[in-house]
Amino acid sequence: MTQNLVSLDISAADVAEFDAALAVIEKFVKPLLSLTADEVKGLSKMGDKSEQFCRQAAMLLGQNRDVLPATFALDEMVSDLAAFDMLRPRAVRLHDAVAKLDDTLMALGSDVMVAASKGYGLMQMFGKDESLTMLQDAMLVRRPGNRKPKAAPAA
Repeated sequence: MTQNLVSLDISAADVAEFDAALAVIEKFVKPLLSLTADEVKGLSKMGDKSEQFCRQAAMLLGQNRDVLPATFALDEMVSDLAAFDMLRPRAVRLHDAVAKLDDTLMALGSDVMVAASKGYGLMQMFGKDESLTMLQDAMLVRRPGNRKPKAAPAA
């Protein structure tokens, strides 16, 4: 018996609907940022522990606008915090959806790999080695050091 972690029967209509939903998401995220690793590294980050400080600071600054210099962009800070609050729950939902997609792809790939390996073993067992040459060459990509050298032709 082969492994079967998941079986999917997704209709063409469902695929089209999924693609349409992705197009909407891609349209929405188009104006969002893509930071390089170096840019991320150089940023000050608002994590779980510092978020409360930032929220309290925004509230306190809002109550004391008269002491802030004209160059302090409090309205931008408040706007950024509102955008953060709007985006975060959606980011969590997207991360959860992508995690499920990744897990499903992993399971499907594992199902296929187990079935292919078992089928390959069956072909060897039943003496169908001549039809396995292409598969053996393909397996070299996966396991380059596991191929037995071919016997030298008899003289």
